[in-house]
Amino acid sequence: QVQLVESGGGLVQAGGSLRLSCAVSGRTFSWYAMGWFRQAPGKERELVAAISWTGGSTSFSDLLQGRFTISRDNAKNTVYLQMNSLKPDDTAVYYCAARPVTYSQRSYSYTSPREYEYWGQGTQVTVSS
Repeated sequence: QVQLVESGGGLVQAGGSLRLSCAVSGRTFSWYAMGWFRQAPGKERELVAAISWTGGSTSFSDLLQGRFTISRDNAKNTVYLQMNSLKPDDTAVYYCAARPVTYSQRSYSYTSPREYEYWGQGTQVTVSS
């Protein structure tokens, strides 16, 4: 059983920052890519950012305009999402996801929710105007 637990969400004013964390525990894998997705009410789940096992490949939603960064600490089995210059449109439930990969896939990041096997419960981020 693999557990992903997000933390760091909350209420913030527009222009503020938040840092989300996602800890992976339980039956972990040798290598896994990670992603952050979000879902607002009435909308589909969408990519925020993704990162390869090595950390050398990252992908971001074009909508973010460089405001977010993703990083990981494999020694701690944790991935982070630093969110800056937050806007009300960033309000959503943020989910982290994990995809076990093979040795040859360690440098790839994955951008579709369908490519991920394990999901956290989500953390609410609310940005007030």
